[in-house]
Amino acid sequence: MTEPLLTVRGVKTYYGNIIALKGVDLDVHEGEIVTMIGANGAGKSTLMMTIFGAPQAREGRIVYAGTDITRMPTHMIARMRIAQSPEGRRIFPRMTVLENLQMGAAIDEFAHFDEDLNQVFSLFPRLSERAHQRGGTLSGGEQQMLAIARALMSRPKMLLLDEPSLGLAPLVVKQIFDAIRELNRSQGMTVFLVEQNAFHALKLAHRGYVMVNGLITMSGTGKELLASEEVRAAYLEGGAH
Repeated sequence: MTEPLLTVRGVKTYYGNIIALKGVDLDVHEGEIVTMIGANGAGKSTLMMTIFGAPQAREGRIVYAGTDITRMPTHMIARMRIAQSPEGRRIFPRMTVLENLQMGAAIDEFAHFDEDLNQVFSLFPRLSERAHQRGGTLSGGEQQMLAIARALMSRPKMLLLDEPSLGLAPLVVKQIFDAIRELNRSQGMTVFLVEQNAFHALKLAHRGYVMVNGLITMSGTGKELLASEEVRAAYLEGGAH
């Protein structure tokens, strides 16, 4: 098998003296959708932020596309065709939808702006209708679509998604997950997804990891983890909607 696009080895991350990640190992291969599930506070978002350089890992190595990015500043990582849609969306609320998308395209120096704009508008038609509306006036679901679309405007090779379904209605969650599936299917985009909605995430993913208290405790294909008694008891009881 070819070298993974992303390799995380022995990564430990601290907040002050508190250890949030206790030695994380994982791989994401090109063209895969990989998900990480776990309870709130397990360290999933910390891992996402550590991959992106803020906070930096105190121990271990993170290699992306053959380059060690463990000590690299965030703005340099963003230029390596890796994009993040962070937890809580973090769009620019006073800017219009179009202006938010322009911010995403700036990393690629607007080289393919019109083409990419058409692509994200076909993926999320609602954004096309709201193009001149301020980001802060959009619904939660529309803001999540905008956060993903803004990340896509940088033409990433790998997309990091942190809790894309958080707080959204089931119908909107389905739209978001359908869009992720379509990006992977039509463009071969590599996606690393952190998600509390274990049922949807594992149905979507080729492979998955389970994180508990800063450690990965299980891994397998999406199907294997969905079928696991342990996973079902901890994350899926009552959650399969």
